Amino acid sequence: MNSEHIANSRIKERELSGPHLIEREQVGMSGRIAVLITNVVGTMWCAYIFAAIALVSLPAAIQGGAAAISSWITGTFLQVVLLSVIMLGQKVAAAASDKQAEQTYKDAEALLKLQDEMHRLIKINNSLTEEIHRMMRKANVAAE
Repeated sequence: MNSEHIANSRIKERELSGPHLIEREQVGMSGRIAVLITNVVGTMWCAYIFAAIALVSLPAAIQGGAAAISSWITGTFLQVVLLSVIMLGQKVAAAASDKQAEQTYKDAEALLKLQDEMHRLIKINNSLTEEIHRMMRKANVAAE
């Protein structure tokens, strides 16, 4: 039996590729522009700026009555301000997802290496057991 250990090729592949993270999802110029816009608009500072811009039209909405105020709240304020807040929330969730993906990657990497080491030790054990059996057969033949 051959006791030479050949490491699993997937271990080397994983070391080269690393975990799959969101930052690697950008494709081409359009992807980079979209991420740039998301990073700018998806901040609380942008939400504050949008709120200030929306407040500029509040006096006119107040003069327009209840329907205008309701329209201003839903159509202007909530949509514009919540856009930035939701985008920021998505960025936070994506960062948490990346951390989880990286931890899962590290755990899987450790398990692959442990499995590879166990495989190597089993091959050595099998080889030694085979050698013991050969020696026992020789000893039995010599004793007869």
